[in-house]
Amino acid sequence: MSNFAIETVGLNFNFGRQAIVKDLSLQVPKGSIYGFLGPNGAGKTTTIKILLNLLKSPADRVFIFGKEINSNRIAILKRIGSLVEQPAIYGHLSGKENLINRCLLLGIKKSKADEMLALVGLTDAADKKSSKYSLGMKQRLGIGLALVSDPKLLLLDEPTNGLDPNGIIEIRNLMIELTTKHNKTILVSSHLLAEIERTATHVGIINKGQLLFQGTIQELQLLNKPLLEIEVNNVAGASILIQEKGYEIVTKTDSKISVPFVSKTESGTINTFLIQNGFTVTSLSQQRKDLENLFLDITKTN
Repeated sequence: MSNFAIETVGLNFNFGRQAIVKDLSLQVPKGSIYGFLGPNGAGKTTTIKILLNLLKSPADRVFIFGKEINSNRIAILKRIGSLVEQPAIYGHLSGKENLINRCLLLGIKKSKADEMLALVGLTDAADKKSSKYSLGMKQRLGIGLALVSDPKLLLLDEPTNGLDPNGIIEIRNLMIELTTKHNKTILVSSHLLAEIERTATHVGIINKGQLLFQGTIQELQLLNKPLLEIEVNNVAGASILIQEKGYEIVTKTDSKISVPFVSKTESGTINTFLIQNGFTVTSLSQQRKDLENLFLDITKTN
């Protein structure tokens, strides 16, 4: 039995002569939140459409729960829920009516609608017209619709796009709850590194259709070494002291010095010796690279 919910083996996909996905070998472990990262146009949505068999893949390249997608299409699709681009919601119906409608279509008992509303946190808005929902509520309803058939695997394409900070937190918490309490596997695409770092257990980074990195979030964080940014009144003097104490200075501006972040305790030590030597430290903050800078690093090392 495969340990992977999704496995693609050297997958290639072209639109005409244009290669969209090149030699893509994804490995999404069961029970994971797999962050599928890449800039817009990297091939993320195309890959998700291939995984849903909306675009036909070559034989023996795409396996869902160990089964080849083309020859087990119906059985596989029953185990997948998805939210690609916008959720398919009827605006004139309430949230609950949208869910009941989906239950009827799938031949599932109507009581499942209430269960889904509770799961995605929309019980209080059950009877409100979905056209009056905020973007975050619409996304949660979309995820509720995707979950009606109790799929084992969820494919979410940029689910936090266009959401306010509250909506983003709601979707984030929902994803964590679905994997930890409800045994789901989630592949979630995004172009935002910080967003994925907060939820994912595993990450695949794609650019121009090619996989640049695949591994656990811990492996990504080792690669994406954080910096401690120190804002100080006298950069020149503080720099000398920091180096005397054996720390490497990565970058320096008129007001800030960056050194590799080691731990909170270590940051406190640096702060203490700067203050004891008469420097005024106005802020200490941990900084991570954004996706573009991480790309540059990965492509340099590959």
